[in-house]
Amino acid sequence: MIGFVAQDPIFEVLASGTSLMSLRIGSTPRRYDREIGQWRDDDPMFLTVTCLRTLADNLQSCELQRGDPVIVTGKLRIREYVRDGQKRFSAQIEATTVGHDLSRGVARFQRAQRSAFPEDRRQADDVADRWLEADLDEDAEELTPQTTDKPDDIDDTDEDGTTPPFRAAA
Repeated sequence: MIGFVAQDPIFEVLASGTSLMSLRIGSTPRRYDREIGQWRDDDPMFLTVTCLRTLADNLQSCELQRGDPVIVTGKLRIREYVRDGQKRFSAQIEATTVGHDLSRGVARFQRAQRSAFPEDRRQADDVADRWLEADLDEDAEELTPQTTDKPDDIDDTDEDGTTPPFRAAA
């Protein structure tokens, strides 16, 4: 999935010693509408991303924050749950890799030491469920990309004169 960090990530160490980072990633696909001759935004999509062990530790070290453009790969899981007596579904990615989207900025890579901890999926699911507790209408307002103040000497305009919605920082 290619998108942006929709809310500041949550990092914690589970009782088993497993590092866990949970974050929400948003993506708004665009498509060209030939009838009107313009690009249009499709419906936005928000997914919970669960990162465990070394990946969680490394993401904690790089200080991802709301609005950062990212690329996430992993295993898509569809979970079923009951809320207010209705059966609902939640899409979640168990991430294998997460990185900044370098088409939107630059980053510097730093190698990290590897370590192994036992996985505790039940506790990871409990943390991921926190995202389901929020009201969906409230999420839509809160989970939009944020722009950051930048020095006047930096020009982020594209060739067509538009400014991208966010900028990655190293």
